[in-house]
Amino acid sequence: MATTKRDYYEVLGVSRNATEEELRKAFRKRAFDYHPDRNKDSDAEAKFKECAEAYEVLRDAEKRAKYDHFGHAGPNGAGVGFEGFGGFSDIGDIFDAFFGGGAFGSRRGRASAAEKGSDLAANVLIEFDEAAFGTEKQFDFARLETCSRCHGTRSEPGTSVDTCDTCKGQGQVRQAQRSIFGQFVNVTTCPKCHGDGKMISSPCSQCRGQGRERNQTTIVVTIPPGISAGSQVRLSSQGEAGRNGGPNGDLYITVQVKSHDIFDREGDNVIYNLPLNVAQATLGDEIEIPTLGGTTQLKIPPGTQPGQMLRLKGKGIQHLRGSGRGDQVVYVDVVMPSKLDSKQKAAFQTLSELLKKPDLTRKQDRSLFDRLKDSLS
Repeated sequence: MATTKRDYYEVLGVSRNATEEELRKAFRKRAFDYHPDRNKDSDAEAKFKECAEAYEVLRDAEKRAKYDHFGHAGPNGAGVGFEGFGGFSDIGDIFDAFFGGGAFGSRRGRASAAEKGSDLAANVLIEFDEAAFGTEKQFDFARLETCSRCHGTRSEPGTSVDTCDTCKGQGQVRQAQRSIFGQFVNVTTCPKCHGDGKMISSPCSQCRGQGRERNQTTIVVTIPPGISAGSQVRLSSQGEAGRNGGPNGDLYITVQVKSHDIFDREGDNVIYNLPLNVAQATLGDEIEIPTLGGTTQLKIPPGTQPGQMLRLKGKGIQHLRGSGRGDQVVYVDVVMPSKLDSKQKAAFQTLSELLKKPDLTRKQDRSLFDRLKDSLS
């Protein structure tokens, strides 16, 4: 059973009195919408050809007049006479001819231009202190480098590289074609040199004519102070070698940081949890605590509560951007004893009894806590 063709004006979405310019714009829009390299629907190619057929008929005054009077059948069943795509080999040629090429899978080629090498990625694991103060790390990785034998020419040293006689070094061949839209020049990749523009008769024996070889490389990366986990360091031109004299790519190093035994990090602040016994928290104390790269004295004020925050200015991590450092934030953890010896138990019992008395003097209070503090030390 034959498929009934749709009305050409309906196919292009124009009125029956549409001008030639309106027809051209309508076809251009639908050609973009239905081109198979852009539209992956199963019927896209069929719709594209349907649009091209409608435009070929309606843009021709004589064919359009016949169609307007007799429809698809034409007078006496002769038909309107759509002759196809005027010598184009496939749908891509239609699109390139009408829109100028360069989109949706154009097959145009050119003489091989310089190409930047690929960027590479690597990971480096550093210590918590190294992230705070900065460091240098050496590591090995593999990359494509310019061939040391042919120096990227791809040709065996001492041999010549000839210009392609088909494309004259352009990497492209041009062919004039007539189409339903007039005469156009179809530009394609040269089939002989495959777009290189030159012919290598004796490929380099070391890189097999590729111009690059894979080598193991050792590199030293400087990690700036204050860097955080997940940050990247970019090393310009340390990626893979370019092609045809192009520049090297870059190397992106992602920094991972080990956890610390006693410190955590929040931004540029160092977090430290300080265990205190009940007497230290109640009476206050002055103790030595660890910091990044050393120790310092910390004064515990009397009546310090569990979870209370104390701050050591400038004892944190150096700011990655700008001057100065973060702080060391100390969170107090009042540790209650789980087991007591007889001396400690007696001290707590005496303290408990005395605290029940409203007439307990400050001197007695201090004396009892001093004894308790000594017993817990």
